[in-house]
Amino acid sequence: MIPAFARTVWAVSLLAACATSVEAQRWQIQYFYDQDKSRLEIVDLQFPSATRGVAVGVIVDGKRQQPTSVVTSDGGAHWQALPLKETPVSLFFLNESVGWLVTTKGVWQTLEMGKTWTKLPKPPGEIYRVHFADEKNGWAVGPKKTALETQDGGHKWAPLAVAADQPGDVHYSAYTWIAFATPQMGLITGWNIPPRNLFFERPDWVDPQAALHRRTPPHLSYTLYTRDGGKTWNHNSVSLFGIVSRIRMNGKGDGLGLIEYGPGFRYPSEAYFLDWTTGKTRSVYSDPKFAVSDVWLTADGTAYLAGNVPQGELGGIIPGRVQVLFSKDFKKWVPIEVDYRAEALRTFLAGPDDQNIWLATNTGMILKLKK
Repeated sequence: MIPAFARTVWAVSLLAACATSVEAQRWQIQYFYDQDKSRLEIVDLQFPSATRGVAVGVIVDGKRQQPTSVVTSDGGAHWQALPLKETPVSLFFLNESVGWLVTTKGVWQTLEMGKTWTKLPKPPGEIYRVHFADEKNGWAVGPKKTALETQDGGHKWAPLAVAADQPGDVHYSAYTWIAFATPQMGLITGWNIPPRNLFFERPDWVDPQAALHRRTPPHLSYTLYTRDGGKTWNHNSVSLFGIVSRIRMNGKGDGLGLIEYGPGFRYPSEAYFLDWTTGKTRSVYSDPKFAVSDVWLTADGTAYLAGNVPQGELGGIIPGRVQVLFSKDFKKWVPIEVDYRAEALRTFLAGPDDQNIWLATNTGMILKLKK
């Protein structure tokens, strides 16, 4: 039997060891666009390997906007700014060389990790995001119930017929996210949000108190799902408050999703656990003082929530301090130290494995998790 004093010393030592382990983790700045008369607004970040990464966005200088990427080939020790020809929307990389860039005017492909880009034939409709299983087979999503598939790397696209079968007016509908847990199991999510009667309503920034008390009505949330690698897709829709903006899944049955809510809701966002083998979900985190804008799930099941502490009651207008939490059981969420200079409205997480994870802010900053 361990004496009481020894048990106390052991417990204190164990707690100290755990605290040291948590404190050892911190988000360290690797890149920061800091110019007096311009700013970099990052819209997406991808790290297909531990050494190669790319972020895309626009440099705003007064009324002038310059589409731009920043690229690293040494794990973020050095970054190179490269101009883009069109305004970026999102990125997808298959490996550390081959990737696709979605812009406001089409889709581009790189075979050199973003060093150069080649524009592909214009898809039949606007695109928000793409996902590829290999260099030939992939999918794209966008507004007006647009869900497409390609078998030649994005040169030709064909519609997924099942996507149009969802209820709701096509003009107020969109698919916005694609996630695959395994080569066979995949999800596409979206929404149908009819416009409110805004004739008698002031903009939120004009009357913030009214906005805080204005409840956003529920709307349809769309899901397309496949269990055979995209050969066939099924559809489903449910009534939901908020928008499903992120889903991350690992190959072991776990998933982590994010719902973001509008003004007037009791909290700005909610993370939920998804068992993709059964389709069951449960809420795992929500806090009125933490606006989560991205989630991440590693292969070993560690979950991360990244976002900002909202400034003011309305939120979403003034950048707030960046905050990141992690959990190994989806119950206890522990904060990780973030460089005090990091402020943002939106954050983006990316990484190739459990040991290498990066975070970008829409305010032009890229940080790496140091363990």
